[in-house]
Amino acid sequence: MKAEAASLDAQSPRLKRALRFHDLAAFYVVTGLSVRWVATAAAAGPSALVVWVFALLGFFVPLAASVMELSSRYPQEGGLYVWTREAFGDGAGFLTAWMYWMSNLPYFASFLYFGAGSALFLAGGRGRALSASPVYFMAFAVIWLSIITAVNIVGLDAGKWLNNVGSVGSWAPIAILIVLAAASARRFGVATHFDVATMTPRLSWKDAVFWSTIFFAFAGCESGSFMGEEIENPRRTIPWALLAGGTVMVLGYLLGTTALLTALPAGQVSGVDGLMRGAAVLCGRFGLGWLAAAMALLLVLNAVGGTAAFLSSTSRLPFVAGLDLYLPPVFGRIHPRFRTPWVAIGVYGLAGMVVAALGQAGTTVRGAYDVLVSMGIITYFLPYLALFAAMARAQRQPSGPEARRVPGGRPVALALAAVGFVTTAGTIVLSVFPAEEEPHKAVAVAKVLISTSVLVGAGAATFAIGKRKRAELMASNQ
Repeated sequence: MKAEAASLDAQSPRLKRALRFHDLAAFYVVTGLSVRWVATAAAAGPSALVVWVFALLGFFVPLAASVMELSSRYPQEGGLYVWTREAFGDGAGFLTAWMYWMSNLPYFASFLYFGAGSALFLAGGRGRALSASPVYFMAFAVIWLSIITAVNIVGLDAGKWLNNVGSVGSWAPIAILIVLAAASARRFGVATHFDVATMTPRLSWKDAVFWSTIFFAFAGCESGSFMGEEIENPRRTIPWALLAGGTVMVLGYLLGTTALLTALPAGQVSGVDGLMRGAAVLCGRFGLGWLAAAMALLLVLNAVGGTAAFLSSTSRLPFVAGLDLYLPPVFGRIHPRFRTPWVAIGVYGLAGMVVAALGQAGTTVRGAYDVLVSMGIITYFLPYLALFAAMARAQRQPSGPEARRVPGGRPVALALAAVGFVTTAGTIVLSVFPAEEEPHKAVAVAKVLISTSVLVGAGAATFAIGKRKRAELMASNQ
């Protein structure tokens, strides 16, 4: 934190270091391995497996390496905010954080809508009656966001258990699906043909846009570092937790997509309930209906745990901005008993509830789901440009003996940053292009560009106002 901001509240309680290796590894699993992306990938057919590999090499590896080094150079609370602030100044740091926390608001709702859809499998025939009910999906999202917000205000000692349990909801359904798919393939054969032709990605705008969706699935490992001052020995814990969580994530996506295509043809897989549909087919073949219900419960945990992890970590960005006085100082307050940034968590959770409610106003459940996910892709990726640029810029500065560098040093770090930057820029461009069925393509592109410009402009205006008030406050305290 900046010394002048910290001096304003020297008696403030300190954040509690509550996250250990296993907590952080589980955090990376629940934020990085989302079962809904398995279904999204499988819907594209066997070629998605090759796209997963491209996404791994072109985005995840550069991202994980950059997070490892930057979090070691700057282990303070705030992560991405601090990295870009140190590299390019206060304005860049604030605007990067602004884009990140704003983009996560619709992400909470879309993730919980997925969980709500999975929960309907537990209700059987009665659940189908609610599958098109906006009130049900809205209530599910708002209630869970309320619980998540309250638990995280109480503290990471309590909040991290939502992450840990949610991580089981990430890998366990995929593991069950893999076992069932292997048994089904041996007894009944596979539903999808795998060969060179079917696994070769097609070169079209529609498929290129799909690539951007797959790349998006590997995002999230940077968020753990937002809680740098709440992690025990972050310079040592983050790299090892990244390795453990990242391995589970990569295997989950590759093997889970293969298993789902074994159960169902690609044309029968959908983004909202594709994994549960495949699981239901496999469980039915072996007379294990109860297992399908158990998997539905695990998927609910996945959605809740993922939302909890991103809300707890991303709320640290406005907290640090409050400490730096670019947001009202109240955002930088730490609860005297729970030792959490309770105002930042509470406001951010409330904003998520509002977006979740608005997301179901006047549209269908599937329409709201698709819109919210699309919003997340374009705005969520913009901060990664700053992250990779900060990684490259950091190579100009000495790292200090305690910092962990990328193996190979400066040349490898610059190469990885360049690959990540180019990949991210290309993904953003592809995300702008509308779907082929969109009747007014020019209007759709204009809406995306204008809405992004408005969001960036709002962040710049907020920073300008905060900078002026910060100067006034600092002057009054001299």
